[in-house]
Amino acid sequence: MPEISRRDFVAAATGIVAASALKTHGAEGGRRPNVLLIVTDDQGSIDLNCYGANDLVTPNLDALAARGVRFTQFYAAGAVCSPSRAAILTGRYPQHAQMPGNAPHQPGQQGMPADQLTIAEMLKDASYVTGHIGKWHLGYTRETMPNGQGFDYSFGFMGGCIDNYSHFYYWSGPNRHDLWRNAQEVFHEGEYFGDLLVKECNQFIERNKDRPFFLYYAINKPHYPLQGTRKWRERYKNLPNPRGMYAASVSTLDEEIGQVLQKIDDLGLRDDTIVIFQSDQGHSTEERTFGGGGNAGPYRGAKGSFYEGGVRIPAIISWPGHLPAGQVRGQMCTACDWMATIAQLTGASLPKRPIDGRSLVQVIRSADAPATHNVFHWAMGNQWAVRDGNWKLLSNTSGEAQDKLFLANLAEDVGEKKNLASQYPEVVKRLVESHEQWAKDVLRQ
Repeated sequence: MPEISRRDFVAAATGIVAASALKTHGAEGGRRPNVLLIVTDDQGSIDLNCYGANDLVTPNLDALAARGVRFTQFYAAGAVCSPSRAAILTGRYPQHAQMPGNAPHQPGQQGMPADQLTIAEMLKDASYVTGHIGKWHLGYTRETMPNGQGFDYSFGFMGGCIDNYSHFYYWSGPNRHDLWRNAQEVFHEGEYFGDLLVKECNQFIERNKDRPFFLYYAINKPHYPLQGTRKWRERYKNLPNPRGMYAASVSTLDEEIGQVLQKIDDLGLRDDTIVIFQSDQGHSTEERTFGGGGNAGPYRGAKGSFYEGGVRIPAIISWPGHLPAGQVRGQMCTACDWMATIAQLTGASLPKRPIDGRSLVQVIRSADAPATHNVFHWAMGNQWAVRDGNWKLLSNTSGEAQDKLFLANLAEDVGEKKNLASQYPEVVKRLVESHEQWAKDVLRQ
């Protein structure tokens, strides 16, 4: 189907179903639903109780899943932070969003081009007030920082990570302070960053409780430096490290999310607020995160790789009274799909340019609905992967196995343990050709 036709079809379908969604929740002539988009950083594939972790305390995200829909085949569009976040915010493959790798950490460095259109810009056009609170990592110039990408209010850091107490970036010199409010440097020495984020989120919600808002709450945990609070460090003191340090970070972020959700409840806004949660990609095994700590469960790989453990992530959506509760969906879905989903649920108009995501509303409403994608592609540097149905082909894989081409059937081998490339050369040929065509297409668009 030509791209323009598919775009027009999606836009038309979005408008039809959005009108119905608004009618059913009583927004005709009134406010549209708020949207709270929560993204955690380097959280492993199963690192919530509701995803199978039995050594973590995560009651708030588990409760969110109980009040919503939890996805079991939800994919990040990138295996590291910036590409993943670009895809979330633009609804496009990272290559389409012109963010195929990580953005620089230094002030004055470009990131995702300002002409890319974000969820914030889409919702501003629908009369939403928009806020970014937390990590950005998509550009460090005035036009590529949050206020240049559709956010009315921004508080957080622009690089890849910070120390949670000094708010300095220490991981490649020179060390530098990185904390900003609306593109102006601010200082909160000694104040725990997680507490600052909760305070900023709750103030934003309080200020805008009488109008529709979009809040992008980008938490910087459990990404290194793994600085969970004392309460949770004490709770996990007998859990061996690095799992204990990682666990403290996960429970800390869960508690912080609970405080923001409580604010929404206290203001009587829960039934008027769509809450979306996902990790940006799988857990880190970098030296800077003490070699690991996260858990991918049955999946192979971690952050930086396109094996399942690098890109299959926890994801939840909740909107009490309007979307199913306590449900699980096994269809393949991707982070590119949130923009189209939010457009459909809020009645906002999608950007007048092609996006790669598709609305998840049918999947959310029915376990029998077809998957939004039968084929999906990943690429970064000389690595790439394609999933087509149950087949998944990886090229130039990182990690202990250096197979040039690695083919797995996920229905039979979700752990990607056995390379079937030599047994199914015709499948390899088809998927290689599919990916080569995709790579040509994304360069043209």
